[in-house]
Amino acid sequence: MSGVTLQDVIKRYSDVQVIHGVDLEIDDGEFCVFVGPSGCGKSTLLRMVAGLEETTEGKISIGSRDVTRMDPAQRGVAMVFQTYALYPHMTVKDNMGFGLKMNGHPKAEIEKKVAEATRILKLEEYLSRKPAALSGGQRQRVSIGRAIVRGPEVFLFDEPLSNLDAELRVEMRVEIARLHKEIGATMIYVTHDQVEAMTLADKIVVLRAGYIEQVGAPLDLYRDPNNKFVAGFIGSPAMNFLDGTSKGDTVEIPALKGSFKLPMALPAAGTPVTVGVRPEHIEIDTSGDTLSVDLTEALGGVSYAYLVADTGEKIIVEERGDERSVEGSRVGIKFELERTMLFDRETEARIR
Repeated sequence: MSGVTLQDVIKRYSDVQVIHGVDLEIDDGEFCVFVGPSGCGKSTLLRMVAGLEETTEGKISIGSRDVTRMDPAQRGVAMVFQTYALYPHMTVKDNMGFGLKMNGHPKAEIEKKVAEATRILKLEEYLSRKPAALSGGQRQRVSIGRAIVRGPEVFLFDEPLSNLDAELRVEMRVEIARLHKEIGATMIYVTHDQVEAMTLADKIVVLRAGYIEQVGAPLDLYRDPNNKFVAGFIGSPAMNFLDGTSKGDTVEIPALKGSFKLPMALPAAGTPVTVGVRPEHIEIDTSGDTLSVDLTEALGGVSYAYLVADTGEKIIVEERGDERSVEGSRVGIKFELERTMLFDRETEARIR
């Protein structure tokens, strides 16, 4: 197996540049997830690693090999797409072994590799079925099996779960995590779903408009984002953001009708800032009267209260236990000052 290195990688379509000088190191055996909103360049970057998109400038290496100008078939990668792309007239067994058959591999070798992939993905009872007789999750497992039999140095996944329903997405997420643990291969996975990113990744790469915003372990990005974009994108529900103004030693937050002393060095008095706090770090204060309860969502063991300030700003609060906020009531909030983050209003950079 091999790691992947991108050095000052740029992609242009005519005069439009969509990937801007990306530098990235993915270690051997690492599960790396590219995440970001639609149009951020994550799939384009993955396709550049695969060789399906030409690299305009820069260098892509797999292990010690420079693969920047290599054909896709020479790169030692296998790609699993959003659509299953299975041959409808072939059985599961034939679908998985077809690539090796076309490349002239001996029948005994094909049988052995298909059997191993079948064991890993628990597809034994489906080998004689055709794709039409499979569920969406089963078809995607066959697609993954087809990649496994090739024995690639790097697995590439392009939003492989986006066509599945919610229950199957969870099931397949577990399957892919187990697969990575069993075979230990380098994997690069593209998704717009930050929950998938958080649960699967060893390393997350957050992209926006063709730039890398931050790279790190899932919990590191969650707990210590570098800017407002990463703080808002990683975490579900998203972090709450409130306008504030530095008073030198405190921050005035109009939505909460008060000033708060936060545990970080504040910018000069009068500087506009953005205060960020996650829903689980806020507590409802029923004796307060600064916010209106607009809506509550009861999800079983946890609920979310959607509050609206008189300024129009919205706040989501996580509630646990049997007590729930009452829609239409007036409440206040208490939040953990040591868990609060501060961002420059203009640049969106984190103030530490």
